Amino acid sequence: MELALVAIGILVLLFLRVPVAFSILGPCLMYFMLNGYSTGLALKTVFDAANSFPLLAVPLFIFVGVIANKLGIAERLFDFCLAAMSRVRGNLAYVNVGTSVGFAWMSGSALADAAGLGKVQVPAMTRAGYPFRFAAGLTASSALISPVMPPSIPAVIFASVATISTGALFAASVVPALLMALGLCVYIFFWVRKRPEFASQPFDSRRFWRAGRRVLLPLGTPVIILGGIVGGLFTPTEAAGIAALYMLILGMFNRTLNLRVLWDAAKETVFLTGGIMIIIGAAGMLGQVLARERVAQGVADWMTSVTDSPIVFLLIVNAILILLGMVVDATAIILVTVPVLMPVVVSFGIDPVHFGVIMIVNLMIGLLTPPVGSVLYVMSSVTNRSVDEIFRGILPFLVPLVSVLLLITFFPQIAMFVPNALGF
Repeated sequence: MELALVAIGILVLLFLRVPVAFSILGPCLMYFMLNGYSTGLALKTVFDAANSFPLLAVPLFIFVGVIANKLGIAERLFDFCLAAMSRVRGNLAYVNVGTSVGFAWMSGSALADAAGLGKVQVPAMTRAGYPFRFAAGLTASSALISPVMPPSIPAVIFASVATISTGALFAASVVPALLMALGLCVYIFFWVRKRPEFASQPFDSRRFWRAGRRVLLPLGTPVIILGGIVGGLFTPTEAAGIAALYMLILGMFNRTLNLRVLWDAAKETVFLTGGIMIIIGAAGMLGQVLARERVAQGVADWMTSVTDSPIVFLLIVNAILILLGMVVDATAIILVTVPVLMPVVVSFGIDPVHFGVIMIVNLMIGLLTPPVGSVLYVMSSVTNRSVDEIFRGILPFLVPLVSVLLLITFFPQIAMFVPNALGF
C-alpha cells in the first residue's frame, strides 16, 4: 500500500509538471518518515547515490561537449562534411547526420548536440529549400547519436549502477550508433529521390582540404578518449579529464578560447551537471524504497512466470522503457530500473553489456517524445518554433530509430562484436 502511494505521488507530481527530481524526492521522503526512518538516513541515501568515482566522468564529458560547442567545432565539422559531400544529391541532409556522428565522438550529450548543431544545420537547410519540419526532425533525431556513441554519459551512469566495465559498454555502443546514422541516411535517400530540386554541387578540392585541416586536431579528442580506455592507459574518468584538458589546449592554440568562453562553458557545465546529480540523488532514495519493499524479487518472480524466453523478456522491457521514457528523465529510469532488472537479466542469460546498449538506445528515443522529451524543447528554443511542429517533423524518423532498437534486441552480436574483438 505504501509503495502504491509513493508511485501515485510521483505520477501526480509529474503530471503537475514538477521537476523530475523533486517529484521523486517528495513521496520518497514521506515514505521514510511514515516508516519511522530518520530524515538523516533519507538524506544519506541521496548523497551516497551521487558519491561515486565513475560519476566524476559525467561533468568532465559534459564540459568537453560544451567547450567544443563554444569553440565552434560543430561549425567546422559541418563545413568539412559539406565540402566532402558536395557532389551527393541532397547533401545537406547527409551532412546533418555526418556532422552529428563526428560531434558525437566529443559530446556524449544529445542536448549539447541539438543545441550546438541545431543553430547551424536547421537555418542552412531551410535556406537551401528543405522544409522546416524535415530539417528540425532530422537534426533532433541525429542528435540521439551523441548519447549512444562513446563517450556516452548514459553509458557512464549505466555502467556505474550495473557495476560493469564502462570501456566494454563504450565499445558495444559503436556499431548501434553507426546503425542509427545509417538508418537515418536510408530514410534520407528515399526522401531525396522524390525531390529532384535538391541537386548536387561541384566538388571543390581546395575547400575540402582547407576544411579538413580545421577539423584534424579536434578529431584527436575521440582518439584520446577511446584509445586511452581501450589501451588500458587510463580509466573513463581520467580519459574525460585528459580530453577536457586537450580541448582547452586546442582552444588556446586556435586562439578561440578566452575567459568569457571559459566562464560560459563552466556555467553551462555546472547547470547541466547539477540537474543530473539531483536526479541521481533522488533516484538513489527511490532505489532504497524499492529495495526495502523487495520490488526486485517481485519483478523477477513476475517476469519468470510470464515467459522463459530472453527475447520475449527484452521485448516486454523495451515496451515498458519506451512508455517510461515518455514521462520520466532517462537518467532517473536507469538509476531506478537497473538494480531491479539486472538480476532478471542475469537469470535469463543476457549479457549485461548487451542489455545496457538496448536500454540506452531505447531511452534516448524517449528524448524525442512528449511530454518530457528534452531534445524537443531544446530544438524549440533554438528554432523559436512550437514543440508540436518539431514533433511532427520527428515522427517519420522514429521508424529507422526503432528499427535499430529491434535489430540490436534480436541480434546481440551486433552490439557485442566490437567488445568481444577487443577482449572485454
